[in-house]
Amino acid sequence: MAGEPTLYICWGLFRTPRPGHPCRNAYDALTAAGLRPKVVRCYGWGLLPSWFNRSRGRREVRRFTGKDWVPVLVAADGSVIAGSRAITTWAATTA
Repeated sequence: MAGEPTLYICWGLFRTPRPGHPCRNAYDALTAAGLRPKVVRCYGWGLLPSWFNRSRGRREVRRFTGKDWVPVLVAADGSVIAGSRAITTWAATTA
């Protein structure tokens, strides 16, 4: 891969009981595939109205997806993958 992907997450990579935190699951899948994503913390909460989610990361996520929810991956080729399951699948098939 030409460059490394960018992973937009909430505000942390928390370890939680199964099934795990979605942002952490996406990060773990990427690192297991041998990738070292640039991590952008997107403070806020996807459930809140957009005018509450005004951090730089949430604005970028909204520009990419039209929504405020994370995790979102921007691959090195510029493609955008939203959601931990989709990111996990992408990582497994890309590595």
